[in-house]
Parts: sequence; C-alpha cells; structure tokens
Amino acid sequence: MSSNDPAAGQAEPALEHTPRSAGAIALVLLALAMGGFAIGVTEFAAMSILPDFAAGLGVDEPTAGHAISAYAAGVVVGAPLLAVLGARLPRWLMLVGLMGLFAAANTLSALSPTFGWMLVFRFLSGLPHGAYFGVAALVAASTVPLRFRTRAVSTILMGLTVATVVGVPVINLVSHAYGWRWTFVIVGALAMLTMALVALFAPRDPAHPDASPFRELGALRNRQVWLTLGVSAIGFGGMFAVYAFLASTLREVTGVGPEVMPWVFAVFGIGMFSGNLLGAWAADRFGFPAAAGLLVWSAASLALYPLASHQLWSMLGIVLCIGAGGGLGSILQTRLMDVAGEAQTLAAALNHSAFNTANALGPLLAGAAVAAGFGWASTAWVAVGLTLGGLAIWVWAWLDARPSPEPTDISHEAC
Repeated sequence: MSSNDPAAGQAEPALEHTPRSAGAIALVLLALAMGGFAIGVTEFAAMSILPDFAAGLGVDEPTAGHAISAYAAGVVVGAPLLAVLGARLPRWLMLVGLMGLFAAANTLSALSPTFGWMLVFRFLSGLPHGAYFGVAALVAASTVPLRFRTRAVSTILMGLTVATVVGVPVINLVSHAYGWRWTFVIVGALAMLTMALVALFAPRDPAHPDASPFRELGALRNRQVWLTLGVSAIGFGGMFAVYAFLASTLREVTGVGPEVMPWVFAVFGIGMFSGNLLGAWAADRFGFPAAAGLLVWSAASLALYPLASHQLWSMLGIVLCIGAGGGLGSILQTRLMDVAGEAQTLAAALNHSAFNTANALGPLLAGAAVAAGFGWASTAWVAVGLTLGGLAIWVWAWLDARPSPEPTDISHEAC
C-alpha cells in the first residue's frame, strides 16, 4: 500500500503472492474476467430487453421491472451468505461452484413459464454475483506483486465494463432476432465457459487452514469495513441516479430518437472502461486517497450534467466523464482487502452488496425527485448529493484510520 494511506500501519491482508510468469498471470486474469463479462451481460442486458420479456410473459413493463429488483436482491443476500458458507473451500473451487449456480439459474430464467418463476430464477441468478467478484478479486490480487494488485482486480471489473460496450448491444441483436430467452441461454453458456477456464488456469491454492464462517464474520466487527462499504453504497448511488433515467433525459431533454441511445450508452461504457484503468493505476500509486479524487471528479461531472443535457455533443462528453466514475469500484475493493484483516472473502463480497444497494438507492431517490415535479435535471442534483455523501463518509474513514498521537511523557522534561 502507498505510504500516503493512513491505514498503512495496519497488517496487510493474508494474500499469497506465488511467483508466476506473465503468460500464466494473463490466463488467470482472462478466466476471471470472463466471469465478470457474463455477469455484466446478464445485469445490463436484462434491463435492455425488459419490454421483450414483459410482452412474452404477459405483464406490463413496470411490473417486469421487478425482475431487475429481484436480481439485485439476490446480489445483496447472496454476497455475504455464500462468502461465509464457502469460507472453508479453496478459492478456485468456490469460483467454479459459483459460476455453476449462475449458469443453472440463468438457463432456468430462459425457461421461465410464468413471470412468478422468472422472479424466482432472477433472484437465484443474483446470489453468486457478489461472492464471485469478491473471491475473484482475492485470487487476482494473489497472482501479482502487491504494488500491482488494484490493476489486477480492475481486470475482473473490466470484463463487466466490456459487457456494457460490446456484450449488451450484441445480445440485443440476438434477442430481437431470435427471442428474449436466448439472452439468458447465452449468459448460461458464458458462465460454463468461465467454469472451464477457471478450472484450467486458476491457481490451486488450498484454503487457509484457519478459515471458518466465524472467522469471516469477524469483518462485521471492523468499523473501517463498514465505512468503506458506506462510501460504496452512498457514493456510487450518484452514478446510478443519472444512469437509470439517462434514456428518458435523452428523449425528453436532449431530443434524440431511440436509434441514437445505444451509442450514448456505449460511450458511458467506454467511460467506465477508462475510469477502471485510471482508477486502478491511481489506487496502486496513491492508495485510498484515489477514492476521494474520483468522488470529487464524479460530483463535478454530475453537476455539469443539466447544462450538457440540451445538446447531443455535450451530452456525449459528460456521459463519458460520469461513466469514468465507475473506477471507484476497484479502489474500494482493494481497500477492503487492507482493512478486513482475516475476513477477506466476506469483506470483498460485501462490496458488491453495497454496490447494488447504490443501484437501488440512486434510482429510487432520483425517481422521487422527478415524480415530485422537479424535472429530469433533478436526477443530477440528487446524484451530486449522494456523491458528496460518499465523500463525507470517505473523510470519516480517513480520519478514523489515522493513528492516535503518542502520549507525551513529561516525567523527564526539564523544568
């Protein structure tokens, strides 16, 4: 960790750094990123095909949106539950099992006979999401020297960002040509491919001999863990407050048609991809302060959103900048590795529970502002408030982590 981090005096996480060749590291990271790609496709493509499966299952679109909420609920519940239950398993085997559950649940989603079953299967699909990213982050960090670990972790999240740029548009074409059920069939196939790649290339490190569910639950006693999760749950809410209503703003304020919208969302994905790379570099260089810099960047970008929303060219630029704020994820993931002590798996998984809490909180508050009659621009002001709230929690975490000053011994001072 950077010497600029006030938590630098704390014990480093118990990650093994076995020397590996560059080629071996690349194969491990590719295998892990493929899982991130599969998860990204199902999370974002499900939103884009919502009208299709609403019609196919005989419900209206607002009701169909509950399937998105069911998936997010699965993430929030599954991340801590599966991380604790799998504490005694070797990490490579846990990843294979999580992807097996993900593959089965998405395949069942494709076979949903009714919307009620669709809700059940989407909830099951969300269960492995957070635990997979958490465990995969630990495996990625263990393959490289400590100074490069955030960049290794960002590779997994890069799979998710590539899904927003490439995977979702391709899945949309397939869905519109052959039916919405093929979306989940393809995701199931990607999950099975991830299982094979992880089994082939992930390091076969055994589970820690002292690993146990009770040891993992120890993370919940650590205030720094909760503060870091708070930065994620509140700070990320700003990005989602704007993203959830981006299509509506483009239509009602910018005045563009549906043929232009996929390009704007692709630009957002490019921003996330770029922010992920730059955020990882900054975290490896500066440590936890990189999170504060990215939150300030996000707040400034979101504040400019109402001004930029009236022209397509300015909208493309500001959406790119807002997307770059997504780089916060890999910074917070490695921060949790620093502060979680022996409860690495649970803390890493909880980051994605916090992320999906932001995914629910941001749109909820922004939607309330629009419904109250404040207009589409109000989503940005809600977003700025949430981002600054995340920054305030970061300040709290930073001050809390500073070592207490040593007491002055005056017994030997000269009179």
